[in-house]
Amino acid sequence: MKETWKVGLITGAVAVMTASLVGCGTSNTTNSASGTEHSSTTSTPAQGKTMTIVPAPYGSFQDNFNPFQSATTANGGTFGLIYEPLFYYNLVGSQVYDLLGKSMTWSNQNKTLTVQLNTKAKWSDGQAFTSKDVTFTFDLLKKYPAIDTSGVWQKLQSVQAQGDGTVVFNFKQADVPFAMYVVQEPIVPQHLWASVGDPSKYTNPKPIGTGPFLLDKFSAQDYTMKANPNYWGGTVPVPEVNFPAYNSNDSANLALAQGGVDWGGQFIQNIDKVYGSKSPNNKYWFPPNNIVTLMPNLKNSILGDKTVRQAISMAVNRNDISTKGEYGYEPVATPSGIFSTMSAWQDPNLPAADQKFTYDPTAAKKLLTDAGYKLVNGVMTSPSGQPLKFTLDVVSGWTDWDADAQLVSEELKQIGIQVNVNQLQYAGYEAALQSHKFDMAIASSGSGPNPYYIFDNLLESHGSNNYEQWNNSATDQAFAAFESTTDQTKQKQAIYTVEQQLAENLPVIPLVYGATWYEYSTKDYTGWPDQSNPYVSPAPWSWPAAGIVIMHLKPTN
Repeated sequence: MKETWKVGLITGAVAVMTASLVGCGTSNTTNSASGTEHSSTTSTPAQGKTMTIVPAPYGSFQDNFNPFQSATTANGGTFGLIYEPLFYYNLVGSQVYDLLGKSMTWSNQNKTLTVQLNTKAKWSDGQAFTSKDVTFTFDLLKKYPAIDTSGVWQKLQSVQAQGDGTVVFNFKQADVPFAMYVVQEPIVPQHLWASVGDPSKYTNPKPIGTGPFLLDKFSAQDYTMKANPNYWGGTVPVPEVNFPAYNSNDSANLALAQGGVDWGGQFIQNIDKVYGSKSPNNKYWFPPNNIVTLMPNLKNSILGDKTVRQAISMAVNRNDISTKGEYGYEPVATPSGIFSTMSAWQDPNLPAADQKFTYDPTAAKKLLTDAGYKLVNGVMTSPSGQPLKFTLDVVSGWTDWDADAQLVSEELKQIGIQVNVNQLQYAGYEAALQSHKFDMAIASSGSGPNPYYIFDNLLESHGSNNYEQWNNSATDQAFAAFESTTDQTKQKQAIYTVEQQLAENLPVIPLVYGATWYEYSTKDYTGWPDQSNPYVSPAPWSWPAAGIVIMHLKPTN
């Protein structure tokens, strides 16, 4: 068998990757120089049965396999199964997977990233994959900003090829963690895409990629992909993947429970009864991937008062939100914002009071009265006479968040804070957040392989999710320190500063840790990621991770 998936443990935000991990029989040795494990192939995997995948109930499909639209209108599997990036970062562990890239090295005071390419890779039409395809792809992103959805050219100065097997990325300034967005861009073949015109308008009905699958058949109700027989990563253990269309969670969940779907990514209420009890092969795992917060608008003169935010936090019963609003699937958050899969980044010196939230409405009310707030006709009023009355924005139809918002409203009423839940259509909700025209909102952070990616967009003064308008020199300096180095010890010190600021100042109020919805069947395949082996983000909608999952699977017969 050919050499398969490579993985390196992150020693900084980006490291040189040298260890390999394969999805079949292996024997392990240790590299004494790097301290990382290598896996060498000892057997060739067999192929199993067709796999049915339902990332979500999308309704009917469009004939669109444009990898630059994988987050919007492109069909599932376009990115990860057909097209690949240079590298992929695990969101639930510490691995970085080598795909079209083989290694990456920083130089020039962390402003230059040199990537050695995987020279075994080739396009599914037989053409060689080279550095020209990489530079062409990034030139497309520069020429057509509509497809540069990660904003890589806001950070990059240039992208240059050095021979067929090396690409050099020059950054305008040191920004080590941003490299993740650069190296996870899908790469397209120059010999085909040079003639497509504006790639943002191209649907790419006959995709040619480097990945483990080829498009076989397409219809609006179902499409299939077959294993790439010449895949650089070796034999693909799943010979065919099938994507049927579903119009609702109910119909998709029923198919999952009855064994008609092998891999799903839906929210299922009462999952043990509805799904788990139907077969011993029906499994699920919901790892945390973001922070669900009660987000205050800090420009509101009352909510800008840390004492008020502290009182609100103490009056919210997070256990109720976790068990009632989120059906027990999403664990209670901690003040530092560090969840279980990122425990290595927890500040060991964080004060005990900042390690766990306290639910105490009586103490919350006292906190306000000691600060000069008074109850007037049942509503707390500020020393200047402003009543503590707020609206709480949430997306209508997001049933768990709607329930969370109602619980928050009921709990804050106990301490004299009046909250009116305002259910909005998604577009209106987003508009309110982006324009900062809201009092409070239920909102979530982004996700990423370490806490920097969680915190930066939420708490950096120009962060993309900093709707609360937190502007703090200590956190901004911490983010800048993290971005300038590959030394994980220094990176951790920077993150500790952010944890302390979050825990002590509550610029946003963490409620629970948002779940990754993921259901799978062990009837035909084993080797799925789970809590004991979180080798990659497991949801079938977590592109391009799905290709990595499939290459780790083993047929049961």
